[in-house]
Amino acid sequence: MSRQFDSVLVANRGEIAVRVIRSAQAAGYRTIAVYSEADVDAPHVALADEAVLIGPAPVKESYLDPARILDAAARTGAQAIHPGYGFLSENAEFAAACVAAGLVFIGPSAEAIELMGNKAAAKRRMLDAGVPCIPGYQSEDQSDAALLAAADEIGMPIMVKAAAGGGGRGMRLVSHMDEFLPALEAARSEAENAFGSGELILEKAVLQPRHVEIQVFGDSRGNVIHLGERDCSVQRRHQKVVEESPCPVMTSDLRAAMGEAAVAAARNIAYVGAGTVEFLLDRDQRFYFLEMNTRLQVEHPVTELVTGVDLVDLQLRVAQGAALPCTQDEVSLRGHAIEVRLYAEDTVNNFLPASGLALAWEPPQGEGIRVDHGLFPGQMVSPFYDPMVAKIIAYGEDRDTARRRLLRALRQTVLFGIATNREFLIDVLERESFARGEATTAFIEEEFPDGVRQSPPLAQDLGIAALLQYLEAEENSLDARVSDDAVLSGMSGARSIASNFAYSVDDELQAVSVLAQGSDCYTVTVGEEQLELELIDSAGEGSLRLAVDGVQQDIAYGFVGYATVALQRRGRTVVLSNALGLSATDRDAEGSGAVLAPMHGNLLTIKVALGTVVSRGDELAIMEAMKMEHRLLAQVDGVISAIHGVEGEQIAAGALVLEIESASQ
Repeated sequence: MSRQFDSVLVANRGEIAVRVIRSAQAAGYRTIAVYSEADVDAPHVALADEAVLIGPAPVKESYLDPARILDAAARTGAQAIHPGYGFLSENAEFAAACVAAGLVFIGPSAEAIELMGNKAAAKRRMLDAGVPCIPGYQSEDQSDAALLAAADEIGMPIMVKAAAGGGGRGMRLVSHMDEFLPALEAARSEAENAFGSGELILEKAVLQPRHVEIQVFGDSRGNVIHLGERDCSVQRRHQKVVEESPCPVMTSDLRAAMGEAAVAAARNIAYVGAGTVEFLLDRDQRFYFLEMNTRLQVEHPVTELVTGVDLVDLQLRVAQGAALPCTQDEVSLRGHAIEVRLYAEDTVNNFLPASGLALAWEPPQGEGIRVDHGLFPGQMVSPFYDPMVAKIIAYGEDRDTARRRLLRALRQTVLFGIATNREFLIDVLERESFARGEATTAFIEEEFPDGVRQSPPLAQDLGIAALLQYLEAEENSLDARVSDDAVLSGMSGARSIASNFAYSVDDELQAVSVLAQGSDCYTVTVGEEQLELELIDSAGEGSLRLAVDGVQQDIAYGFVGYATVALQRRGRTVVLSNALGLSATDRDAEGSGAVLAPMHGNLLTIKVALGTVVSRGDELAIMEAMKMEHRLLAQVDGVISAIHGVEGEQIAAGALVLEIESASQ
């Protein structure tokens, strides 16, 4: 529906809500935000001209409830709705409901969303349109027998995919037939919980391809163009981690061919607005249709940087009936842009989503750097929503300049209080295969075959942590002989007695002592190693300039818990707790038979009963958190002796779900 409007309600949250609101306000629109009880203090709420509370934290009771969104639009007099991405952005019923309510839905028609939102129907349509597709099965018969027969005909390896939705949910790679039926069960369950549909398709797995997508744009006058490609090959759990434009192996002929196929796909369904046609590109530069996303993509900033086009502003213009401002011949790509997704997740623990307070947040700045985020210091990163907290993007005249700028930006990024993938992203960008532009969808598996490992703290880390905690104690001490404003810039009255600390390194305590040698100078002893530390300058709370054995460097730090300090230097973060300041009453529950929730989330299913005999590795329960399913496994052999969790209830991280009486007891 195209008509004039001057107000836009953004039916989303986080960084994309902030992104849309800013472009809409720059174009002169009145903006309305919606928010859940968990987001009452979120940046997108404060940024918008008006904001409406739409319900409690769970998405089904707030951001995924069309009635609440439409009610917010009616109450504020909004004339158009921008869905962002995720949530209701690809919900055909919601798009139709907006039009029925007299609102402009800033996106394609409900018919286009419905057609391309189902991978099976979309693939059938693309085959009819002559778009190259991967061999597979996309028929309506969803019986195990039919899928098993199709798998046998296609041959291994096979991708099992949810026909609805995206984001890697409901997707499994199967390499052997004996893995096929369990993969079907797991994919169906995840798809039903995520999308309300357990329909699946099968595709021949294209091994080690590139994931290359084409940004298309159509207007209501029948014009369709593409704005080049994005390479999104670096992925984990089928979710993108790094995106760039242009694709490192793209040629002008290949771009023309892929662009023509993408435009044909969009034109075939009378597409209006921003959309993305995704392809797999094999080593021989053959490409195959994967799916079409009928919305703005998370990675749209890299396209904006290399084309100079504000895609959100163009969405707003096209939604009002305007024609595209250029023809295909006038589209050009200049320079190179790379984007990384900063996730709240524990990379060492299989990228498990994390939640908690962002105790410190300092996004990077610099030449060619763009940061899209919806975060502020002290904000709770909720377990109810996607764990992506920010996107960091770098632009350069060439790919290596963009890569170096992005590396520097990541090393400057500070986020204390929650686990993140920041250091993993640095590691990815530093890998030679990535630097050479050789990354495929197998990149993480190939480069990190044993998973991500956390390096132990260095002696300098221990020494700096001890110094920071020493200074904190001096500041808080009643008998400190310095003024409050001199703590980090002149310890003239410092004590001459060494202060002692102890930190855990490889499960052993490492003794550290700090001895003040005069104003701003300290001798720190770490085991048998001695360091000379000098405070050069304090740039304010959370940052200082420190000379370590005569080498000056910048240190970011934060006191993130009792006797615990986080420090970041040279791009690396360590969190250290002074064992001498902690209670020794903590007990290690590992191997005790206690099954704990690894994070905040919803307990979907308990798969055992009292008295069930289980073996180590057996699946006991399924949780959902941050849009992903997580299976709780038995850590010991034994018998289920107690069930504390209740299906369907929200549980906190560390909550006791089940107990196993160990067979060895």
